[in-house]
Order: sequence, then C-alpha cells, then structure tokens
Amino acid sequence: MVRIIVVCGAGASSTFIAHRIRRAASNRGIEVRANATSESQLDAALADADVLLVGAHLVDRIGQLRERAAAASVPFAILSSEAAAAHDGEDALDLALEFAGAAS
Repeated sequence: MVRIIVVCGAGASSTFIAHRIRRAASNRGIEVRANATSESQLDAALADADVLLVGAHLVDRIGQLRERAAAASVPFAILSSEAAAAHDGEDALDLALEFAGAAS
C-alpha cells in the first residue's frame, strides 16, 4: 500500500484531490491510502507517509515544505495545477506512485 499525503493550503482542495486519488487507485486495483492534511498537521502526517504531494500554488512555501518532508525522509512532489484540477485523479496518482516508487 502506498501512503499519500496531500497538502494544498486551506484543506478543501487537498481533500478533493485525495478523494480523486483514492478513486483512481480503486479503478486500477491499486491499494493506496490518500489523505489530505493542513500545513499545521503536516509533521504528524509525514510520520506515516510514503510521498507528499504539494499544490503548486504553495510556491512561496515550497522550500519549507520540502525541508519538512526531507526531515521525515518522505519524497516530495509538486502537484501541477492541471493535475490538481483534473476530476479523474489519474495524473495525481501517477505522480504519487512515481515518487513513492523512487523511494523504494
């Protein structure tokens, strides 16, 4: 199982993205646990994660978020605006699997 954390700022968009990732994974028969988290809860979430997806609109905080992920030894990937907005979750899932696989 791949454990995916999505952080996009306020939380609403990350919740939708996590849901779409779970649906895409289910459609492919892939077992994932995709959860949204806020920046304030990120460190706790990273303790049980295989990959962190961060919304591109957090560009002003990407360096700090990357450092937090690195401190937890969790691969970090920037979720493009297109992947974040896609209703099928396929691109976000592919990105998560790519980066989670790089850590294996």
